[in-house]
Amino acid sequence: MEDGKPVWAPHPADGFQLGTIVDIGADSLTIEPLKRGGKTFLAAVNQVFPAEDDVNKHVEDNCSLMYLNEATLLNNVRVRYSKDKIYTFVANILIAVNPYYDIPKLYAPDTIRQYRGRSLGTLPPHVYAIADKAYRDMKVLKLSQSIIVSGESGAGKTENTKFVLRYLTTSYGTGQDIDERIVEANPLLEAFGNAKTVRNNNSSRFGKFVEIHFSEKNAVVGGFVSHYLLEKSRICRQGPEERNYHIFYRLCAGAPEDARLRLHLGPPDTFRYLNRGCTRFFATKETDQRIPQNRKSPEHLKGGALRDPLLDDLGDYTRMCDAMKKIGLDDGEKRDLFRVVAGVLHLGNIDFEEAGSTSGGCAIRNQSGQTLEVCAELLGLEEEDLRVSLTSRVMLTTAGGAKGTVIKVPLKVEQANNARDALAKAVYSRLFDHVVTRVNQCFPFQASANFIGVLDIAGFEYFEHNSFEQFCINYCNEKLQQFFNERILKEEQELYQREGLGVNEVHYVDNQDCIDLVEAKLLGILDILDEENRLPQPSDQHFTDAVHSKHKEHFRLTIPRKSKLAVHRNVRDDEGFIIRHFAGAVCYETTKFVEKNNDALHLSLEVLVSESRDAFVRELFENANSSRDARQKAGKLSFISVGNKFKTQLNILLEKLRSTGSSFVRCIKPNLKMVSHQFEGAQILSQLQCSGMVSVLDLMQGGFPSRAPFHELYNMYQKYMPPKLTRLDPRLFCKALFKALGLDDRDYKFGLTKVFFRPGKFAEFDQIMKSDPDHLAALVKKVNKWLIHSRWKKVQWGSLSVVKLKNKILYRAGACITMQKTVRMWLCRRKHKPRIDGLVKVRNLKNRMDRFNEVVGGLKEGKQEMSRQVQDLETAIDALMLKIKNTHMTRIDIDHEFRALVSQSEQLLTAMQNKKKEEEERERLRRIQEEMERERQRREEEERRHLQEEEERRLKAEMEMKRKQEEEERKRREEEEKRIQEEMELQLQVEREEEASRQAVLEQERRDRELALRIAASEAELIPEEGLNDSGLRRGPQVQASKAAAAARKHELSKWKYAELRDAINTSCDIELLASCREEFHRRLKVYHAWKSRNRKRNTEAEQRAPKSVTDYGRVRPVRTSSQQNAAPPIPARQYEVAMSRQQRYFRIPFIRPGDQFKDPPSKKKGWWYAHFDGPWIARQMELHPDKHPILLVAGKDDMDMCELSLEETGLSRKRGAEILPRQFEEIWERCGGVQYLRSAIESRQARPTYATAMLQGMFK
Repeated sequence: MEDGKPVWAPHPADGFQLGTIVDIGADSLTIEPLKRGGKTFLAAVNQVFPAEDDVNKHVEDNCSLMYLNEATLLNNVRVRYSKDKIYTFVANILIAVNPYYDIPKLYAPDTIRQYRGRSLGTLPPHVYAIADKAYRDMKVLKLSQSIIVSGESGAGKTENTKFVLRYLTTSYGTGQDIDERIVEANPLLEAFGNAKTVRNNNSSRFGKFVEIHFSEKNAVVGGFVSHYLLEKSRICRQGPEERNYHIFYRLCAGAPEDARLRLHLGPPDTFRYLNRGCTRFFATKETDQRIPQNRKSPEHLKGGALRDPLLDDLGDYTRMCDAMKKIGLDDGEKRDLFRVVAGVLHLGNIDFEEAGSTSGGCAIRNQSGQTLEVCAELLGLEEEDLRVSLTSRVMLTTAGGAKGTVIKVPLKVEQANNARDALAKAVYSRLFDHVVTRVNQCFPFQASANFIGVLDIAGFEYFEHNSFEQFCINYCNEKLQQFFNERILKEEQELYQREGLGVNEVHYVDNQDCIDLVEAKLLGILDILDEENRLPQPSDQHFTDAVHSKHKEHFRLTIPRKSKLAVHRNVRDDEGFIIRHFAGAVCYETTKFVEKNNDALHLSLEVLVSESRDAFVRELFENANSSRDARQKAGKLSFISVGNKFKTQLNILLEKLRSTGSSFVRCIKPNLKMVSHQFEGAQILSQLQCSGMVSVLDLMQGGFPSRAPFHELYNMYQKYMPPKLTRLDPRLFCKALFKALGLDDRDYKFGLTKVFFRPGKFAEFDQIMKSDPDHLAALVKKVNKWLIHSRWKKVQWGSLSVVKLKNKILYRAGACITMQKTVRMWLCRRKHKPRIDGLVKVRNLKNRMDRFNEVVGGLKEGKQEMSRQVQDLETAIDALMLKIKNTHMTRIDIDHEFRALVSQSEQLLTAMQNKKKEEEERERLRRIQEEMERERQRREEEERRHLQEEEERRLKAEMEMKRKQEEEERKRREEEEKRIQEEMELQLQVEREEEASRQAVLEQERRDRELALRIAASEAELIPEEGLNDSGLRRGPQVQASKAAAAARKHELSKWKYAELRDAINTSCDIELLASCREEFHRRLKVYHAWKSRNRKRNTEAEQRAPKSVTDYGRVRPVRTSSQQNAAPPIPARQYEVAMSRQQRYFRIPFIRPGDQFKDPPSKKKGWWYAHFDGPWIARQMELHPDKHPILLVAGKDDMDMCELSLEETGLSRKRGAEILPRQFEEIWERCGGVQYLRSAIESRQARPTYATAMLQGMFK
């Protein structure tokens, strides 16, 4: 706030907008937009992010940004999109924004050659870079690769898939016809499987996994296409602004005249399967004039052709015919395809009416007779057989009468319409299967070493009306999102842990519960739908009721009337359900769920088409007879549902993806209008969040996205090195390169098996290695120099080891000699030990003779006699010692003679003691008197020392008593709170559970509302948010007490400005207002410092305003146990201040700044932190560090740098020995220049009125 630096704050349309922080509120920040005329607004603290210094600067990899968050990610994508740079990296993941127009030279052949063999990051981001990375990974790792292209409908998945295929076949193909066939297969598949929707003009209505297979020499040898879930309902019905599959319109617009007459084709509005949607052709100005008028519908003539830079029905028909020719389809097979397509169109024009007979059946209208004849001719069927099969169905009896009796059951008009549509769907879906089979046959391969697969499947879909197709597509996207989480986030973190890199863990939302809701056995929605299909009379309503009843309490499932859109509120509970997907809630209408899940035809229709006289149609249904016999035996329970078939295919696909290496391309749709250069920030931000990009940023911020095994680096760069260096082992080779290049240790880390690089650093390393020969020669010189140094160090270590070995040998030789001497000594001592012991005892006795002579010398009477006796005893001792040395005496003899000498010496000693008794007694009395004198002096010294310390003890006794009283009062309050808490524990537990559930629902509703906002045309269609205040909501005693305390407040300060609070503190004379302002001012300081610490720049140290023990106590103390979380509210600070009577307290504790921990030796680290608290708040603060100037701070002038915690929150009053005397604080304060500093603050009117300012002013007066 003081620096005025810009921040990113939420914006409803742009996602985020730039602004500055102008004030700190109770739970939010006040933001002033940088745009002129913008009004200030409030934003939650956790939704405000720091901005880059230059917001117009863009980077190719978002991991290179200073701040890694969702706001800077969105801004970088926006800036690059405005400069036509649609591709952006997030580490190894590519973000592709659909430009909705052709960017010149972006996909030119020169561009393909430019990216060939280049490492990721050495060139600007491009889908070609991802394709080349997949190829190089396959080549080096000998492992198949997959490229998952995902995104919403209209985001550009299909186009990026085509560019990947074209790049691989062009760069690494064999130059034969098979390369062109793989590329040309795409237009044919798009013609039969793509259609116009409200969100995409060329939307893929099926999923495909295209595999390009490579030989042992890594050359393209063939391909294979797997397809999933063709949207068959589109064949019979489309939305008002949507079209059927492209093949129908291209055939109507581009077929030659003779083919048009032969196939009886007309304008699109003449066919039922086309006229309920959009009937206009895609065309340019030139091709629109070339289309005959009799082929255009009235809608086309009135509104003109549809425009799209990539679509042209007339031109695409010609290109499609050329593609058929290139992939090996002859003219006869091409005519067969067109004939079946036309037959499907004419089949849809057959109408039915109620029959006049009593059978209750229906008949074909007379107006449809010609259409029936044309349809039968095109499909190779008998006209009468087709008529009967469409108006009745055949049943085989399984009980009663003759088993196997054929019964014809007439159909009603609605049933006949359903049978006709089912036949059309079956014919077209089998035709599509045949097209895919023929495409796979056109590029066969005998053997394959590895493959690169490109997955292109419909993205997450949500419309106002969602059916079975959207349900299956969104289920597929749930599985792919889980795979993305596992591969990019989970496996990345596990790899870091295995390699020992120590990267922090990143949490992500697991959607396994949503997947289980759909695919779980017995209770899954797909299994419930299959059970419904097996019933004698299945219904959509019964299926929906079963889903709701079995998942009544499931968080992911709810009823339609809880939707955020008004249109879904009209759906009854038995007509649909809402599933909360990873991207948001989607309402599915279950009408025709049962019908769409059953892919079986009536028996009569199957027999009819399988016995067609047309060989091509008969081939399409060649397996119908065998499957029909199986169904006749097993009955209705043996059907294979569409949903479970799709689930099986999807699980096989995911197993294949998990067995390969993965690359991801996240396609982004910039706007809903599908126009160029229009960037809708909020909509794009939602796509980025749903695609997991924000979680990837968190991981990459502290991770190493680029990595390579040691042997791979060795193989890559050994050709650039001389033979002398290539003989090194791979690990030493890599270490030598890195040391020679002088790379920063923070940019890479050596794992157990690989080397890991920070984002973008591997590209720099590769560029250095592949630079000009002169630089490479210098690099080789550096490597040689490092190797010489390394080997010289090894020689030194070897020499030192030899010296150490020599010293060890000498040491062991000396140790052996010592052991020999010790053993010999022990043997000798064991032999001569009695004599040695005797000599020792006699020598000890001889040593006492000197004392005897001293005692005799002190005698006054009988001195000569005593001297003679002592001399005789000494002569006897010498004689015994000589005897022991010269003769072998036993231990008994030696002891006998020794005891005789001891007895003689004792007698002599007794005689001397009698003479010395009086002298010794006097000497003893003298010593006792001296000791008594010393004891008296010691006691007097102790008494004087006690008197000196008594004064200080008396001063500190009051402080200790005060601390104990405060501690007892705090314990009493805690016991009282604990007693109250035990009474309300049960109620509070229930309230906490309700609150947790409510927060989860609110978060999901927020995401649901964002998703609903993207669907709704305006916010008026949204259901307004329900009020948060529920009159029936019970409040706990804690909340009631808080409300009562808030109501009792005399001053409401939550809306006061920051400056207003400071002015009130400096000028107000109202004691209660002053205390309230101080409490609010310090609370806002805590919020501001907490926000500032969370959003500080990387690699910067946190600010330290107080010792860590104080701030840690302030953070830990509010966290209470479960029995204390809802205790009664504490005493407000202003009441506490009045109760304290503005007491002045002083404290001193040790303090070491984080930046000084490793600069100075331990003996110089320790500093002191002094604090003067005026009542509950700090008034003066000092920091004293060795070899540094003291830091002085006073309240008012230095609020932002002082401790923002109250005395109670710091816990200083409960720290034993922390409180000091006022005299001690004032001496240090005056010695450090505090008086002059405080006086200057008072004169400049920056100091807040405190006890210290009042005393200083009084002293001056």
